[in-house]
Amino acid sequence: MTPLAGVLAREIDLVSSFISLLKKEQETLKSGQPDDLVKINTEKVKLVEQLNQLGTERALSSSGLESAVDQTSIALWLAQHPQEKQSAALWNELIQFAREAKELHNLNGQLVAMYLRQANDALAILAQRQQENTLYGSNGQSSLLTGSRIVDSA
Repeated sequence: MTPLAGVLAREIDLVSSFISLLKKEQETLKSGQPDDLVKINTEKVKLVEQLNQLGTERALSSSGLESAVDQTSIALWLAQHPQEKQSAALWNELIQFAREAKELHNLNGQLVAMYLRQANDALAILAQRQQENTLYGSNGQSSLLTGSRIVDSA
């Protein structure tokens, strides 16, 4: 296995772990019990840091990749180095995993945005109702109307 193929294989393992974590995050979001999200986010940050390190290592693993590590540059480099067949196959696999991770990440972001909108809408309704139904009692403290004029005036 060439140095580049070794790095790509490790990247595939990390992206696979990242995908599993994104699926766990999605299930946690769907469950309505977001207590585990902090732990999941901490794990995601660690995986992203490791992936970034491997990206740098990938660039340094083969001559000619030092200055450019984007998808197009690597595809071009692999085309110029036909002896790197294993690396090319691993690169294609990594790209597929990366696309899946991106789709899951975007979907999870949409779920979070939806839940935030719902929470904000609910809070706005509660705040509006509280403002509309609040009176000050004889002790100077605010109190909610009960809906009965006799009780409210007592």
